[in-house]
This record gives sequence, C-alpha cells and structure tokens, in this order.
Amino acid sequence: MSLSEFPPSSVPPDFVHLRLHTEYSLVDSVVRIGSLMNQLKAQQLRGVAVTDQSNVFAMVKFYRAAVAAGIKPIVGADLWFVESDDDPVPARLTLLCKDRRGYLNLSQLITRSFAANHDHGRAVLRPAWLTESALTGLIALSGAHEGDVGRAILHGRGDRARELLDRWSRVMPGRYYLEVQRLGRPEEQTYLPAAIGLASELQLPVVATNDVRFLERDDFEAHEARVCIQQGHTLDDPRRPRDYVEHQYLKSAAEMAELFPDLPEALANSVEIARRCNLTVELGGVYLPEYPVPTAVTTAEFLTTESEAGLARRLGLSEQDAVPRDYGVRLADELDVICRMGFEGYFLIVADFIGWARANGVPVGPGRGSGAGSLVAYALGITDLDPIVHDLLFERFLNPERVSMPDFDVDFCMAGRDRVIDYVTQRYGSERVSQIITYGSMAARAVVRDVGRVLGLPYGFVDRIAKLIPFEIGMTLDKALSDDELKRVYESEDEVRTLIDLAKRLEGLARNAGKHAGGVVIAPAALTEFAPLYR
Repeated sequence: MSLSEFPPSSVPPDFVHLRLHTEYSLVDSVVRIGSLMNQLKAQQLRGVAVTDQSNVFAMVKFYRAAVAAGIKPIVGADLWFVESDDDPVPARLTLLCKDRRGYLNLSQLITRSFAANHDHGRAVLRPAWLTESALTGLIALSGAHEGDVGRAILHGRGDRARELLDRWSRVMPGRYYLEVQRLGRPEEQTYLPAAIGLASELQLPVVATNDVRFLERDDFEAHEARVCIQQGHTLDDPRRPRDYVEHQYLKSAAEMAELFPDLPEALANSVEIARRCNLTVELGGVYLPEYPVPTAVTTAEFLTTESEAGLARRLGLSEQDAVPRDYGVRLADELDVICRMGFEGYFLIVADFIGWARANGVPVGPGRGSGAGSLVAYALGITDLDPIVHDLLFERFLNPERVSMPDFDVDFCMAGRDRVIDYVTQRYGSERVSQIITYGSMAARAVVRDVGRVLGLPYGFVDRIAKLIPFEIGMTLDKALSDDELKRVYESEDEVRTLIDLAKRLEGLARNAGKHAGGVVIAPAALTEFAPLYR
C-alpha cells in the first residue's frame, strides 16, 4: 500500500480520527486493535491514528493490522508536557509522525520523558526539549481544552494563548493545528468560540477530533470500569474524577459532519493531516550489534579462529594433534552457514557474556533447546553438550531456509542474572542495551475480582464467584461458564450475571507494563533508533 495516499476507493475520505487511545494506553481505553479495524471497515473510514498515552506500545500490532485491512496507519502519541519547569499541572500535546525523522524524534521525546522526568507513573516533557529540531517530522494537535493554549483560554488569558500560538507557529511552521472537539463537556462552551476566533485571527488551521476511548457508545460503562480499576475507585464513588463522557466513541464520518456543520475545514484538515503522515515501518529485519574484534581481522575470521581453538580445548588436542574428521567437517559446515547468514557476531556476543558469567561465579546452565545442536556453540563455551556425541542436529537450530533469528536458551542463576546484564550494558553501551518489556493482561479470575471491587460488591461474594473459575493457563470466562456451578449461579443470580458480563468486556485487555526477568535487547546503535524506551 502506498502510504502517501489512502487505499483505493470510489469516494475520498471525509474524516480521519487522529486522536485515539487503545488498550495499550493502559489507563483509559477499551479499544482492541482487531475490533478497531473491523469497526473502521464497517464505517468505511480508510485511515486512523493511534495516539496512546506516552507510548507507542501498539505500533507494530496496529501497523500490521491496518495494512492488512487496507486502512492507512498513522503513528503518534498523546503526551504530557509542562509550559515551565515549575508548572505543577501538565498539558496535553498529540504528536503524529510524518516520516521516519518524525518517528525518531518522537522516540527520543518519549524515552527522555520516562528517563529524565518520570513522576508517579506519568512521563512529562519539559519545555526546553520541545525545540524546532526535536519536533522536525512531526505534526502537532494542540490538545483542545487540555492543551496549553486551551488552558490559557479557559483561564481568561487571551494574550497568553496568542503568545503560545505564536511560539508553536515558529517552532512547527505549517505543522501545528488548533484542535476542536464537541463532546458535550462544559469547558467547550468557553474554549470553542475563543479557539476558532484565534485561529481566524492568526490564520492557523483547526482540526476536529473525537478523543476516542471506546468503539461503541454502549462501551462507556466498560470504559468507566476500566478507569476505576486503574484509579482504585468504585463506579459510584462521588469523589472519583469524571474525566470522560459517553460521546468518546468511534463516530462515523457522517456523525462528525453533523457535529461540525459550521467547520467543514476542521474535518477536511483531518484528511489533509492523514495525507501528510507517511511513516513506513520496516518490519521483519534483523539488526545485530557489532562484536569488537581485533584490528585487521573480520568478524568471520575471528569467529573461525575462536571456534577452532575452542574445539581443540574441548577435545583436549595439542597443537600437533589433528582434529578428528567428523568434528572438522561439521565445524567448517556450521561456520559456513553462520557466516553466510550474518550471525557470526551473534555467536561471539553470546559466548562473551556466558564466558564472563562463568569466570565471575555466576552459574550457567549447560544449554538446552535447539542451540545445543551447534558444534560452534559447544566450541565457544555457549553450551556444554557435545552435539556429535549426542547425535544432535545443527539444522534444527540454524539453516539457510530459517526465516527467524536463531535462539539460544541460556539459563543464568537468578542470584547472578543482574550482574550479567550489568556487564552486557557496560560492554556494549547503556544506550544500546535494555531489558524487554512485557504486558500483563486482565485474566479471567483477576478481572472478576477487579470488576467486583469497582461495582462495590461484597468481598466474600466476589471471592466465591472468582473461585468457581478454574485456575488454569489460558482459562477464559466463556470456558469457565461451561462449569455447571458457575453456569447455574450466572443464570439464576442477577448480580452474578452483571459481574460476569462486565468482566467479559474487559477480559484480556492489556493491564500494565512490566519487565521480562531475563530477556535483554542489544542493538547495533542507540535503541531509540528503533523504538522508544519505557521506565
């Protein structure tokens, strides 16, 4: 699909949603990527931006699904920033990627916000970071009444709003849009006319958004339950923030046209912005770090030398001894495949940190999985199993037809794992090494307990229902309802039915981000050249 244009259709698009949170915002959305694509196709909306809160966790999944569905994907993020370093209340700013330069800048900003200005779970950008060069390749939406301009308007500071707009126009010439929404919020009565007036006065473009958090209007209750789970409130708590309204669903182009009959340019600009955003995400490539080898020696030559020397040690050979033919042929064949496929540095890096672990008292497993079939791995000390003695096949681990990265199953003692990670970080550079993110989800038992709490149901009642759900990997509420006892109470008790039905709407949603216990990424350049980092 050409990302400079929309997928072919008999009619041009009338509107594109440019502010939308998915479940990967982790705080305030029940939008699942698959369901989003189905809804967009049903409404004949041929483009969409995913702008999750302070992250691009959904980017790869979203991009693949959108391209497969014939929908133009627009990558962005909804960010918090402060006008000054002593400002206690952050404002919103949505940034959309025009191109790869914009994506790299967005990656840097997100990473910096988590690394240098992360407070109580909220990553905030500082004003000094929002320079012209840092925002190159990005298009900005002002954040409507929650942006810095919107807050100035709501506080009756028209002159300050003009100052801010002048600054944004200089920093992002032709790429800053005043955002307007009609969601039925009381602030809009003050914000909208003032914002439209300023846009006309200063010759600035406006764009309409719907700040989407769920797909259907009927999803509002499930959305509010999710927000309460995250905030620790119950649904009927009079003190809980009421930040969302039932109009924040995926409205059709016709519904948006009904909302903005007086501002057709705000709808047209959503399409124009979508046309300008043409980030192409390259997926499926392998980017391996460089292993430091001596001067005037190639990585392939160094791997060959190290492998031959290591094999001689393994077999207890002296310099005068000849390598047994079966070992020599197998080693040469493996090295040929490894070097032709470009994985010589991969073997050397794994051997390096395993060797360091063994030399520094960190217990390491003998090797398991298909990697134990490699004689090169045995020679380098990655594994401790002789694949020829045990009749193990190298081809199960790596062969020219293999389309994925080879994978060594490396087991470090838990007590020493952090020391190994620290060594790798120091050797290859902290900007190139990171542990892998994981996402927790709302599993069957847990989501029933969460929903029971936000509904204000007695603990004992909820506990009784939760314990009727089998504690098994892959268990779902639909599967659990095949149990006679749970099915009986579900069909006979209204409170149980309400609890289970609401829980089913949230089941499986991404709940939180965590850190993989041992998975580590080592990149050939700064990790922000590939993806933002999360703290």
